[in-house]
Amino acid sequence: MEQLIEEFGHPTYTSFPVVAARLLLATAFGAVIGFEREWRNSPAGLRTHILVCVAAAMFGILTIEIIHAPMFAQDSVKVDPIRVVEAVTAGVAFLAAGSILFSRGEVHGLTTGAGMWLAGAIGLACGLGFWQIAGFGTLLVLIVLGLLQTVHDRMNLKTDNQDKPPADPKGSKSPPRRKA
Repeated sequence: MEQLIEEFGHPTYTSFPVVAARLLLATAFGAVIGFEREWRNSPAGLRTHILVCVAAAMFGILTIEIIHAPMFAQDSVKVDPIRVVEAVTAGVAFLAAGSILFSRGEVHGLTTGAGMWLAGAIGLACGLGFWQIAGFGTLLVLIVLGLLQTVHDRMNLKTDNQDKPPADPKGSKSPPRRKA
C-alpha cells in the first residue's frame, strides 16, 4: 500500500503551480482561436481548439517530466524529446485533415484544419514553457484569421477555401452540423 501511495505522490520536476499555469494558458490561447472560428461559424470551434491546445501542452509538459524522471536516467534508456513534437504534429495534422472536405471542385475547411494544427503548436509551446512564443503565435493567428478576413471581405475576393460546408444541391434542409 505504501508503494502505491508513493507512486501517485512522487514529485514532478516542474512545480504543480507552473504546470497548472501552463495548462490554463494553453486553455486561454486555444479559446481565443476557437472563439474566432466559432464566430465565423467554422466546423471546428471553441471546444475543439481548446482541447487541441491543452492536449499539446500536456504532451510538452510530459516531455519535460520524462526527461527528468529518474526511471529514464539510466544509460540503457535513450530519450529524444523532439519525438514528442513530431508526434503532436502528426496527431493534430490527422485531426485537422478530417475537417477538410472537397466538394464540387472546391476545398472547404482548410483554414479550420490549419487553425487546429497551429493550436497544437501553441499548446506545445505553452506546455514546454515558451509562453512568449505561444502568446505571439496566438496574436498572429488572430491577425491572420480576423484582420485578413476583413480585408478579404472588403476587397470582395473569391476564397479558395471556404470553411462552411457546401449547400445541399437538392435544396433540402439537412440537420445542422454539430460543433466539435
